[in-house]
Amino acid sequence: MPLLPQAVLTKNAPQPIGPYSQAIRAGNLVFCSGQIALDPVSGQVVGAADVEAQTEQVMKNLVAVLEAASCSLKNVVKTTIFLKSMNDFPKVNAIYGRFVEQAGGIAPARSTIEVARLPKDVLVEVEAIAQLS
Repeated sequence: MPLLPQAVLTKNAPQPIGPYSQAIRAGNLVFCSGQIALDPVSGQVVGAADVEAQTEQVMKNLVAVLEAASCSLKNVVKTTIFLKSMNDFPKVNAIYGRFVEQAGGIAPARSTIEVARLPKDVLVEVEAIAQLS
């Protein structure tokens, strides 16, 4: 009988603000919900109008969720970045790239999409799919 999907939950990333899990482990894959720039302790948005500060927090949150699932950015095979404005792409791309490079893996496949609005009116959200070793 196949194993059922398992929820991943960590206090080192923001708690879900709706009926979803921070991530789901299904077989050898981890599906991370989109992370936004919420401080995991206060629950408040970091860097209200600063896309660079928000991206830093988003990536820290994503790393925390991946670590709770026993993997890292090295294991990520696909990401999706949602931006309030494509004008922010160079700044977000630089920070995202630094996190991926520091993890020591290859750059995952990625889509970047401009959207009309994101939760809590943040400027950036990142979701990921990782493969466990």
